[in-house]
Amino acid sequence: MCSNELDSIENYRAQALAHIRRESLDLYNRLHSIAEDVQFVTSVAEAYPDLPILPNLRCGAWYVDPNIAAKEAAYFKSTDGHFNNWSFNLRRPNLHLLPVVVEHHGFILVDSTRAGKRMPDALSKTVPIWCAVVNRAVKATFSKDASWDIALYTPPGTVSAQEHAQIEARLDGWADHLVNSSYVLPNLECPLRPLWITPATSAYPQLPPARERQFFAVICLSASKQLEEGLERRSNGFSYVQGSGDDHELWGMGLTPEIFWTHKDAILSADRTEIEDLVSELVAQRSIETRSEWSTLPSPIKKANSLLLISRIDDLPSTLPSSLPDSEDAVAYVLISERSQAHFALGDNSRDPENRSRDVLYTELAEGKKGQMQFLGSVLPQALPFIDAQLSKGVRVCVCCGNGKDASVGVALTALQMYFDDDGEFVPPGEARNALEGTANKKSLSTRLQWIITSRPQANPSRATLKRVNEFLLTPPSLRRRHDANTPPIPIS
Repeated sequence: MCSNELDSIENYRAQALAHIRRESLDLYNRLHSIAEDVQFVTSVAEAYPDLPILPNLRCGAWYVDPNIAAKEAAYFKSTDGHFNNWSFNLRRPNLHLLPVVVEHHGFILVDSTRAGKRMPDALSKTVPIWCAVVNRAVKATFSKDASWDIALYTPPGTVSAQEHAQIEARLDGWADHLVNSSYVLPNLECPLRPLWITPATSAYPQLPPARERQFFAVICLSASKQLEEGLERRSNGFSYVQGSGDDHELWGMGLTPEIFWTHKDAILSADRTEIEDLVSELVAQRSIETRSEWSTLPSPIKKANSLLLISRIDDLPSTLPSSLPDSEDAVAYVLISERSQAHFALGDNSRDPENRSRDVLYTELAEGKKGQMQFLGSVLPQALPFIDAQLSKGVRVCVCCGNGKDASVGVALTALQMYFDDDGEFVPPGEARNALEGTANKKSLSTRLQWIITSRPQANPSRATLKRVNEFLLTPPSLRRRHDANTPPIPIS
């Protein structure tokens, strides 16, 4: 075969692969693939009517109807199950799921993965690690007898015997870290036990009645059919894409699971030529709609007497209330956002604008490295004195960022270290406050982060945010890296 023929074959192959990639990112294919997977998820949920169904965020939220989903969501990351990166991460302990387990004797956890894999690492390894570590920690904490099951269970055919053994060797160390943390474990009646279901499962696991079970069942449901090539043609006009809900920022045009489920029938009824315009319209509509009430109430940090709260900006009412529905106590706000100040309808116009400006602090925060420097050099230096001033006069503070997981958590963590003692009591300015200076260390920050995660399980500050917090607390201002942001945060006027 001559070189020209080889070049033609390679060119044809490259074009074919490019076509497949384009199809795999096609909005129409993605959303109809999700709808097909939802049918499978629904059938599994119907087979276990006594078990609540939870999405594993973020991907799993595409496959679980919020009208039937449990109130709680899970945060098991596949990266904690990646080969040679196995971990029980105390920043993602998922202990908020244990009351659900106790109440229902188990739950169904939904996730998905992209082409070529039977199930995501989150289900095949991260969840089994979680079950085994929690079981061992409970046994150590409550002196369970030898019959208490602490074994590691992984899906056969997915996790090799060698990898299973390597994970198993680390379990006791992770369990010790959990026992010695500030988290409070419940005295479980039964140990946790993972089970697995995929579209290829021929027979679902049979469970005895709840009160007769010797374990709490954690059913790991992988929603998508495994495809080697990633695409499979369907007779009704779309190409099935495995794990369509994954990385929706790349294909979703701003669509989120919340918008999808709210407008599911209209979206799936649109033809291929209409769907992008419809989605753009729905996303734009969501961005400008106003709310008179909280979409979701903020999370008070209970260990800190609920004086600090954390929220997502999109959960805020369009007009910020001076108190929360659950309390008459005054509340101030720190808003950390990529959006311009003009995006927000802030403050009650019936109130004195000068007073309003004193209880809302707004700061813009860019993405990427510039945002990290803004966080260190602008957000923290402005937010911390503002928080201190509000708390000192008896006003609670709600710290909000775009996702309610990262920058807001970093600010709250810093405030907890600077203004609260090890018992979670606010220390007003004075001699006692001066004694807090210089007490920050790895253990005290870890403990305070655990206070936050206990109250807001979805809190998941990035490594970069935690590094900036460490730098702010542990490095003299003169030695911190320079801040190059052009626009410092300012109180709202």
